[in-house]
Amino acid sequence: MLFEALKAFVIGLVEGITEWLPISSTGHMILVDEFLKLDVSDQFLAMFLVVIQIGAILAVVILYFHKLNPFSSRKTPQERKSTWRLWGMVVIGCIPAAVVGLLFDDWVNEHFYNATVVASMLILYGIVFIVIERSNRKKAARLAPARGRHARGAEGEADMALFKIAEVDDIDIPTALKIGLFQCLAIVPGTSRSGATIIGGMLAGCSRVAATEFTFFLAIPIMLGWGAVKVLKFLVGGLSMTSTEWVVLAVGMATAFVTSIIAIKFLMGYIKRNDFTAFGWYRIVVGIVVLGYFGLKAAGVF
Repeated sequence: MLFEALKAFVIGLVEGITEWLPISSTGHMILVDEFLKLDVSDQFLAMFLVVIQIGAILAVVILYFHKLNPFSSRKTPQERKSTWRLWGMVVIGCIPAAVVGLLFDDWVNEHFYNATVVASMLILYGIVFIVIERSNRKKAARLAPARGRHARGAEGEADMALFKIAEVDDIDIPTALKIGLFQCLAIVPGTSRSGATIIGGMLAGCSRVAATEFTFFLAIPIMLGWGAVKVLKFLVGGLSMTSTEWVVLAVGMATAFVTSIIAIKFLMGYIKRNDFTAFGWYRIVVGIVVLGYFGLKAAGVF
């Protein structure tokens, strides 16, 4: 049981980091699963890999509790109204992914959940991040040439001029729908839900901070709902968990929660001073590693 708990700890660590950074949790989980196979039933594993995300979601709820709480006594009536409006934008943004997920999730996983697709999406969206940020830097340099090399990634006045939506509270219905449509792209493994929505947010005119925060908030209903569906399917199937599986679930969720808090704080601090270029290059490297490893494995090297 101790060894399985250690495996769950590593999986929770990977989940907590990769769920929020735009680097694809699926791509990393494929590699982790290749070397750390849990001694649990297939049905439990399928449920665990989704439900563990609830631990990550709780980190968002805790960190942004005041901002997301429309009943806070510390908020003015106008602030409470603004919070309800934000939740409305979150619901609108979730509609496209909810529809696409319910209709096509099983089919996509059956046909596209493989190392080649995951690696290809890692590389493709890594390139997209790099292209978008290079374009933003060129625009920022034209807006404020006096800033010189310091224009890169900084959220100063010139950079903010690139985005029509500076704060997450300013997101409107058309923008929420656009971001929601981009979130649908994440149904393809390796895309990264956070990566797709951040790209969608920036292309829709959101600042990096606004796009990233909205990505966090979109995850709350989507991931909680999907986790509930997986648990329901598990229970309806008449299945029960062993003592080892209970420990694995608890350790995985707790680790994902703590790690997510650290990852979210890191990301929000990072993008206030930098852009997403480094994440783009990282995705490309991981994609190449996945392609290389599974290519050599298919060739019988391993």
